[in-house]
Amino acid sequence: MKKVLILALAISVWSCNESKKEEAMSIKVENAGVLASGDSVKVYTLKNVAGMEVSIMDLGGTIIKWTAPDKEGKFADITLGSNTPEDYLTSTKYLGALIGRFGNRIAKGKFSLDGNDYTLAVNNGPNALHGGLKGFNAVIWNATPIEGAEPGLKLTYLSKDGEEGYPGNLNVEVVYTLKADNSLSIDYTATTDKNTVVNLTNHAYFNLKGEGQGDILDHEIVLNADKFLPTDAGLIPTGELKPVAGTPFDFTTSHLIGERINDTKDIDIKLGGGYDHCWVFTDQSNKLKSVAMVTEPVSGRTMEVLTTEPAVQFYTGNFLNGTATGKSGVKYERRYGFCLETQHFPDAPNQAAFPTTVLKPGETYKTTTVYKFGVKK
Repeated sequence: MKKVLILALAISVWSCNESKKEEAMSIKVENAGVLASGDSVKVYTLKNVAGMEVSIMDLGGTIIKWTAPDKEGKFADITLGSNTPEDYLTSTKYLGALIGRFGNRIAKGKFSLDGNDYTLAVNNGPNALHGGLKGFNAVIWNATPIEGAEPGLKLTYLSKDGEEGYPGNLNVEVVYTLKADNSLSIDYTATTDKNTVVNLTNHAYFNLKGEGQGDILDHEIVLNADKFLPTDAGLIPTGELKPVAGTPFDFTTSHLIGERINDTKDIDIKLGGGYDHCWVFTDQSNKLKSVAMVTEPVSGRTMEVLTTEPAVQFYTGNFLNGTATGKSGVKYERRYGFCLETQHFPDAPNQAAFPTTVLKPGETYKTTTVYKFGVKK
C-alpha cells in the first residue's frame, strides 16, 4: 500500500512539474485593436522556460515587446515601440517590424533587371526605402503559432507581382523561435515566379537599459567587420568598401557607441548624422557566425548577434526627435535606441560589384539571424 501511495505521489509531482514547464513555455494570443482600415490586429506572446517574453504583432510581423534579465535577474522590456497598432503605421513606423521587399535604400527608386527597367515607390527623398509606401511593415501577415519546447510563430505573406513596383509574385515566410538560452532566431525564406530582388531584415530598436531609459551612447559594441560602405548625402552607398581601420567606424575592438559618434571631422559621420551605415563582415561566408556584441555596463545585459548575412546596418536613432511617444509614455529623443539590421548591401540592384540580391524562379532565398541575450557580471 505504501509503495502505491509513493508512486501516486511521484506521478502527481511529475504531472505538476510538467504542467509548470508547459506554463513556462507558452504562446498567448490577444487582440491588439482595430486599424482605421477596419482590419483587426493580433499579438502573439512567446515565453520560454527562463521567463523571457517576445510579443509579435501580425501587423508587420512587428516585435512590440522583448524582455531580458539584467545581472540581478530583473526583467525589462529592451525594445522601443508604441501602445497602439495604428501608431506603428505613423509615428513609430518601422520600429520592430519586418522589412521588405528590400531593406534599406535603392537610389532614385529605380533599377534594371534582365533588360527591364523598374520604378519603385519613392518614400525617402528621391530614394526608395524599406520596401516603399506600403512595405512589409504595413501589411497583416498570416500567423501560425508553433507549439513545443521552444515556442515560435510562423508568418507568411504573398507580395504580388508589381507591389510597390517590384516584379514577381514573392512568397515570403518568416519564423520567429524563442529558445531556452534566451535567444530569438529569425529564419527568412522566400520564392518567386519571376526574377526579382529581395533583401529582408528586422528593424528592432534596442536599448539594453530598458525602453525609454535614456540614450544608448554608453552602450559598448563590437562589430566583426573590417570594412563599411561610405555614402553620399542621401545615404546611398558610393560603391567603395572602405577599411574601418583608423576611422570612427572601427569597432573591431570594444568602443562606446557615443565615443566618436559626433566626430564631424569625419565626412561619413557628418553625412550620416552619426552612425547610419552598412558594415561589411570580415567573414563573408553564408554560415551562421557571430558578428556583433553589445554590452550595457550598468544593467550588465549583453546582446550577441549571429547571422548568415554579409553585412549589418548599424543605426543609432539619429532621426528620432522627440515627436514619437513610446509605450512607457516617454518621448523618444535622438539616439534613444540602436538598430543592428542584418542584410545584404543597400542599393545592391544598382551596383554590380555588390553581392547580388537577385532571386530567380526555382531558387530559395534563405537567411537566419539570431539575437542572443546574456549578462556580464
